[in-house]
Amino acid sequence: MIRVILPQHLRTLAQIGQEVELSVEGAQTIHSVLDTLILEYPMLRGTIVDQVNGQRRPYMRFFACGEDLSLEPLDSLLPEAVTAGTQPFRIVGAMAGG
Repeated sequence: MIRVILPQHLRTLAQIGQEVELSVEGAQTIHSVLDTLILEYPMLRGTIVDQVNGQRRPYMRFFACGEDLSLEPLDSLLPEAVTAGTQPFRIVGAMAGG
């Protein structure tokens, strides 16, 4: 099971708690986690990844094991601690401005 922590606005939209557990089939990549998340919570479709170009939304960031994975390709494998369920995969809504 992969633990995923979502920002408050997406938790409200999906009507879920702070953390969800996902069973991801096959290679455990950023993309497969996001696909599984959207299959289980279809109301999140288009909020994290753009439906047209398949790229991460500009103000959505991905973190795991204290590392920013946002600029990694979506087909990158997740760290072992995340796939083992000991560390969460975090999706964070970033802010811009000064």
